[in-house]
Order: sequence, then structure tokens, then C-alpha cells
Amino acid sequence: MQGKRPGFKPLGMTRYLPTRHSPLIIGTRGSPLAMAQAHEVRDRLSAAFDIPTELFEIRPIATSGDNRGFIASDTPLKHLGGKGLFTREIEHMLLGGYIDIAVHSMKDMPVEQPDGLELETFLPREDPRDALVSVDDMAFDHLPYGSVAGTSSLRRRAQVLSRYPHVKVVDFRGNVQTRLKKLESGAVSCTFLAIAGLNRLGCPNVAGEVIQPEKMLPAVAQGAIGIERRTCDIGVAGMLEAIHDTRTGLTLKAERAFLAKLDGSCQTPMAGLAELIGGGIRLRGEILRPDGSERHFDDMHAPACDAEELGIEMATRLLEKAGSGFFDWKPR
Repeated sequence: MQGKRPGFKPLGMTRYLPTRHSPLIIGTRGSPLAMAQAHEVRDRLSAAFDIPTELFEIRPIATSGDNRGFIASDTPLKHLGGKGLFTREIEHMLLGGYIDIAVHSMKDMPVEQPDGLELETFLPREDPRDALVSVDDMAFDHLPYGSVAGTSSLRRRAQVLSRYPHVKVVDFRGNVQTRLKKLESGAVSCTFLAIAGLNRLGCPNVAGEVIQPEKMLPAVAQGAIGIERRTCDIGVAGMLEAIHDTRTGLTLKAERAFLAKLDGSCQTPMAGLAELIGGGIRLRGEILRPDGSERHFDDMHAPACDAEELGIEMATRLLEKAGSGFFDWKPR
């Protein structure tokens, strides 16, 4: 672990304007995609305050979800610690003063924040849709018998099995590059990746098909980057305000309220997508049994100012439709 910055105190905004002797330290996971996201945050801060990018430090932090034992494991993600696997160590570094801000993929973030941390800054959202990736240019509308789909996402597993109960779905994890190598080796027939990640890595051509939300509703907050800070750091809050995207903030408010009401985690097959339309907000959401045998969907509109209430109302309606025990795991 790199040392804590000497003399750390949460002073005013100028304390956090980077200098060669006191850079603003950005914490992130070390995967190529996570690093690309951290560079985007750095570049936006650099442009907003006219500060050279080299005065910012990006510090990669290994998380429990990044270790080789986790990646190689066949144990479902829900049994290994859920979304906290990708954030816990980074948040510890932030709370300890080893970094100033943390950059996260919002779809990896639990809905509850640790005491002392705030997550209220979001960059403009990338394309939230999923992409089908295969070596044989398969089409999502026609996954053939005998196909083996690889995914570590309970949502994607349930969505595929709901449409195609004849397809075998196996656990398939790792960063984008790792999964593409596994696909090329013939381990699976196809896999699914967020098109946002492929765009940020500069390889959108990897996607054989971008799947429309009507066919595969994306994960809550997919395609969105969030920036976490310490609650006491008012100066950092002022800096981050300059790069916050209010439209993304509104859509995530609806989606994460939906997630919270459902007690959403990596143990819950669910999906949600909010979109701003004129002065209103549209939210589509669904919940599925883990084996894909049952699905409930809803589509609602509300004024944009009621984004949070919309998410809560939709989750309540879906839970009423589903009844108790809906999310119980039923392996095939």
C-alpha cells in the first residue's frame, strides 16, 4: 500500500487544486476499462480548471473482485460478496486519506454509502445497452440450440433463459480482455458486454450486435461513471460540481431508488433504465426469477422532479405482482 499523504487535512477548495507537490489523487480499479474511466474524470477536471493533466495522479487499487482466485472461481458472484467486491478496498483508501476521490462504474455500486462518503457526481452517461459478442456472428433473436452463453451477471443469465430456455448459461467472469480471450478459445458460444465499456476502450467493433432495451433491459446505472468523495471535503465537492451531469444524475436517481426498494444487489436478477423525455422521465424496469422461468415488467412516466418517487413506486408495483419468494434461486 502506498503511503498516506502527509499532513492530510480537509481544508478549502484551493487545497485540492493539483500542484506538483500535492496532486489530486484519483483512485480506481486497475483494469483497462477502470483506468480509461479514471482518465476521463482526470481530463474533464483538467479542462474545467485549466490544469495540466500530468498534475493529477491516478492510483490503481486492487480489489477483492480483481484477484485471480475470484476470476477463476466458478462460484456465483452472489456467494462471493456481491457488488462490494469491486469497491470495498477503494473506499477504505478514500476514507483513510490515501486518495482524494474514487471513480466507479455505477452499475457496480451498492445503494448504501459507507458513513463519511458521498456519491453525488456523475459524468454524462454512455450508451447503456448490452452487446452480444460471438465468434460466429450470432444474432440475439436466434440463439441456436446447443449454444453456451457465458456471463457472471444474474440479470443477463435470467434474461437469456427467459427467452431461450434451451441455451446453457455458464459463469464467465474477468475484465473485457479476459472474457474476449475465453470466447476466442471456444469456452463459450457467446457472451454479453456493456457497449459503454467497449466504446470507452475504443473497440466498439467487438460488438456483433447491440441489443435494444426492448429485448434485453440493461442493468441499473449501466454506462454511468460515478465519483465518490469524503463527506467532509467541501473543496473537492466544489471541484466535482464543475463536471457533474445533471441529466445523468436524474436518471440514476430513479434507477437507484428502484434498486434500493427491491433490495437490489448481485443476488437479484433485475434491470432498469430511466430516460429523460421532454420535461418528464420514463422508467422501464423488470424483475426475473434467477432461472428465467418468470418475469415481471413495468413501464412508467412521471415529471422529472419525481424521479426518486417513480423508482420506488415501480419497485413496489413489481414486488406486489411477484409475491413472496420470487427471487429464490432455482438452479436448472
